[in-house]
Amino acid sequence: MSTATVKLVKEKLNPVALRVAIILVVGALAPLFDSTMVNVAFHTIAADMKAAISVVQWITTGYVLAMGLAVPVSGWATRRFGCKRLYIFSLVVFLIGSICTMLSWNIESMIAFRVIQGVGAGLLMPTLQTELVQVSGGRNLGRIMAIISIPSLLGPILGPVLGGILVNSLGWHAIFWVNIPICIVAIALSVWGIPKDKLLDKKASIDVLGMLLLSPAFAILIYGIVQISTHGGVTDSAVYIPLLIGLVLMVLYVVHALNTKREPALNVRLFKSVNFSASNILLIFSGIITNGAMLMLPLYYQDVRGASALVAGLWMIPQGAGMLFTRSWAAKAADRGGSRNIVLFSLATITIGTLPFAFAGVNTNYILLSIALLIRGAGLGGLFIAIMMSSYVGLPKEQAPHVSIATRIFQTIGGAFGSAILATVAQGQMAGHADSDLQVASHAFNVSFWWSIGFTVIAVIPTLFLSMHKKAGPEMTSQATAQQETDPQADGHL
Repeated sequence: MSTATVKLVKEKLNPVALRVAIILVVGALAPLFDSTMVNVAFHTIAADMKAAISVVQWITTGYVLAMGLAVPVSGWATRRFGCKRLYIFSLVVFLIGSICTMLSWNIESMIAFRVIQGVGAGLLMPTLQTELVQVSGGRNLGRIMAIISIPSLLGPILGPVLGGILVNSLGWHAIFWVNIPICIVAIALSVWGIPKDKLLDKKASIDVLGMLLLSPAFAILIYGIVQISTHGGVTDSAVYIPLLIGLVLMVLYVVHALNTKREPALNVRLFKSVNFSASNILLIFSGIITNGAMLMLPLYYQDVRGASALVAGLWMIPQGAGMLFTRSWAAKAADRGGSRNIVLFSLATITIGTLPFAFAGVNTNYILLSIALLIRGAGLGGLFIAIMMSSYVGLPKEQAPHVSIATRIFQTIGGAFGSAILATVAQGQMAGHADSDLQVASHAFNVSFWWSIGFTVIAVIPTLFLSMHKKAGPEMTSQATAQQETDPQADGHL
């Protein structure tokens, strides 16, 4: 076979993997739209249910904590029941939670039903990743990740806009109604189009002690991080006690996982791989860079420039457009030559796109800011895809559920920390000043964006430890063949 033909074969995307990716994207739209639309409805829900905003915040906090508890369970469940069954089950749970939340009669019932939604979302997202890696056989991971990243692009762009329109015209119930047709269509498509499960371990036994350590550790860590912005730092007992408990439980889990004879909930030995460890550290930074600024950018337009929530959402469209422009290019480039250079380029582009907001004031030109967001989005479009692809590279395919759990945990921690730390920085700058002082508010946002830039620059360090080239492919290389001692199946490495 000629070199050109081999290259063509390697470039071709498996039609089954493409079909499954599109089906999974449909299902992922529900939780990603939901999480962005709910934020728009906070004040409306608080007024309708006569509840304080501090209580209403629990409809998000409870959702996130439930996700944290469910994510580690997904690894065992995919091995025991299969990705297809678990994915459909997670959609059904999310659908039930959405219907119940829509019918909530008070704030307590809404929080409880949001917990059900969180369980569905916590099972859905890592299962989605595992299914795609298994169906694709580890080939063309960059382009596969580009497809499944579509909801994460559309959610922040369309979610606030759609949420604002629905809340203003139909009330807060409508934002949960949207989930119903999406979930029904996704369930039907999944039953029809996702291949029958090939269970990795038909007798997979659950690591009960590991789950009792890892799930609470993740959830309590997230809770502590979320409390940072509420209490203005980590010195309050409501912050550092959950953080300490979460860290202790995490350490205990690591000790348990290294000594248990069962299949652990999360295989911590994967972190022996420098590339895997660097990828997960980068997921923390990508969460900070993405979620932190995603919180502060709309607030800048609202608090400093006087825009409504709907208009602020519209001003965020250039960032989403930039992400869409580079997504395909970054995916193909990462498949060809590895992730390191793509991540470095993305980080540089994000820095350039964020800089204007570090100097933006009350009268900064909107066109300039839109161009900056377009550039920033172009960097973000390549960052997540390249990191996610790198996380799976070089690891045995039976470890895909563990990889999916780890990447979801680290990405969630980074996202929660990013939102909390940047909000805390801005609040600290505003301390002692009136909220109506636009100059002070503008400076507070400038400082928070400088922090975002700082995290972006620091992220260069773990990037340097990423592998330069992608291992294995449709035709086994000599290096991959040598690795078959640990995984004797053909195409056994991702």
